[in-house]
Amino acid sequence: MAFKKLKYWFDRELAILLSEKIINVKSDFEKDKFIQIIDQNVQNLELKDRVEVIADALHHHLTTSYTQNIDILIQTLGQENESETGMFTNYYWIMPIAKYVEKYGLEDFEVSMNAISEITKRNTGEYAIRPYLELYTQQTLAVMRLWSKDDNRHLRRLSSEGLRPRLPWAKKMDMFVQNPKLIIPILNNLKDDSSKYVQKSVANCLNDILKDNFKIGQELINKWSIDATKERQWIIKHALRNLLKTQNEWAMQIVD
Repeated sequence: MAFKKLKYWFDRELAILLSEKIINVKSDFEKDKFIQIIDQNVQNLELKDRVEVIADALHHHLTTSYTQNIDILIQTLGQENESETGMFTNYYWIMPIAKYVEKYGLEDFEVSMNAISEITKRNTGEYAIRPYLELYTQQTLAVMRLWSKDDNRHLRRLSSEGLRPRLPWAKKMDMFVQNPKLIIPILNNLKDDSSKYVQKSVANCLNDILKDNFKIGQELINKWSIDATKERQWIIKHALRNLLKTQNEWAMQIVD
């Protein structure tokens, strides 16, 4: 993926790439119409709108069955990402598929949870998961608790990243701003995670909590700081980075 602004990768070339992958699974896919409608509609749009145009095109040019469409799209995903990088480079083209699940899959909870898990093993399901958290809060949290203990680090990361109250590029998750205690059981499962990729997400989630619910975040970090592993120490320090910049007395004592 040569350097250029991310939004410019979501254009006619991506439509061609996606259509070639789909036609290997669904031979009667209307490739030319799919490419044409994307080419006509993404011009002058920003990234998120381009991704949505492509997701809408998938909806209109596959079958009338969401379940069948997800089966087709999962077959296009290819091998899992074995590293902690590449989600927005090697696997950038999966973003419209994640948007498709986010926008069109809300009536098929189990199918969509499976699709999000497969997507996040290559790209990320952190945005797709959020409307499910709003509509099926307890069911989705239960799935994410399982993911937080999974062997796959991408799923473990998603179990934290998808819960962030202030996830960049996403709408603020008011339910977790009002009650961050819903998040804490999952963060507790991840507090000693060996993956730096996961650790960064946990730290960022804690940082979000501190912005809106300082006392709750402070209490959790105080508990974590007792006999903390080196992994947990790194998470705590990274979570406190903004407070450390302002020389907050409590934060400086915690990391001392």
